[in-house]
Amino acid sequence: MKIITWRGSIVLALTVLVNAPVQAQYPTRAVRLIVPFAAGSATDTVARFVQAELSAGLGQQLVIDNRAGAAGNLGAEIAARAPADGYTVLMGNISHSISMTLYTKLGFDLINDFAPVTQLASGSFTLAAHPSLPARSVKELIALAKKRPDQINVATAGAALRLAAKMLDSMAGIKTTEVNYKSTPQAVTAVLSGEASVGFPATSAAMPHARAGKLRALAVTSAQRTSMAPGVPTVAEAGLPGYEVTSWYCLMVPARTSKEIIARLHGAAVKALDHSEVKKRFATTDLERVGSTPEQCGTLVRREIAKWAKVIKESGIRAD
Repeated sequence: MKIITWRGSIVLALTVLVNAPVQAQYPTRAVRLIVPFAAGSATDTVARFVQAELSAGLGQQLVIDNRAGAAGNLGAEIAARAPADGYTVLMGNISHSISMTLYTKLGFDLINDFAPVTQLASGSFTLAAHPSLPARSVKELIALAKKRPDQINVATAGAALRLAAKMLDSMAGIKTTEVNYKSTPQAVTAVLSGEASVGFPATSAAMPHARAGKLRALAVTSAQRTSMAPGVPTVAEAGLPGYEVTSWYCLMVPARTSKEIIARLHGAAVKALDHSEVKKRFATTDLERVGSTPEQCGTLVRREIAKWAKVIKESGIRAD
C-alpha cells in the first residue's frame, strides 16, 4: 500500500509540474488581437491605444490583425474557431450584439462561443441637427416630428446608427425618414450640407462642427454626459428617459479558455488602461476608459443583445 501511494504521489506531482508552468508562463509567444474592422476605425483605434502597454504587461507582443468584413462578423467567426489557448483574442463591439438578431445565419454565437475578459472602452454618438431645422432641443425635435411625420430625414450608416434612429422613433412615438448612407463620413456630410436634417455622428466628429455652428448638438446618446461635451445633455436627460446607445469595445476569448489565462489578460488590460500614456490618448477622443471585470463585461454583452433584439423585431429592420 505504501508503494502504491508513493507511486501515485509521484505521478500526481509530475502532473502538477508539467501543467502548472503552462498557466504560469502564459504567454510564451505573441498574442493575436483580431480587430474585425479596418485600420482607422474606432475599434481599431481602441486596440492601438492599448497595444504597446498591453504588450508590456503580457511580456509578449500583442499583434493587431485587422479582419474587416460582413459588419464585423468575419473577424468574429475567425476568433470563434481559434484554439482556446489565449493566443487569439477578439475585440468585440456593439455590432456583434446587433448581428446576433439581425442575421439569421452567423458563424458564431457571442454568448456560447466566447468568454468575456474586460470592457476596454465605451463611446457615444451625438444626436445632431442641421442649423436650419427649427428644433433646438430633443423635446422640440420630437414635437416637430409629430407635426411633420415622415418629413424629417435622418442620415444613418451601418446597423448601429440605423437602430439608434429606429429606437428614437419608437420611444418618442414619431416617424422620421431614414436615409442610409454607405459610410459614417457620408452621413455626417449629409447633415452638414442640409441634405439630411438629423444624424448620429460620433461625438468626437460632431463637436468640432457644433462649435463652428455647422451642426446643432441636441444631445449625446450615452447614459452619462461625455467629457468631450460636458455641456451637452444626454437624450434621456433631454426628454426621452431610458434612451441609450453606447458603442462598446470588449476583449473576448474563445469559450473554454482557462480562468487563469482570462485573469492574466484581464490584469494586463486593466493595468494598460491605467497607464498615463493610454489616458492621454483616450483624452483626445470621446472614448471613455472602462476596465470592467469579466462578469461585468458578460452582463453588458447579454444586455446589449437583448436590447437590440427588441428594437430589431419592433422595427422590422433586416440585414442588407
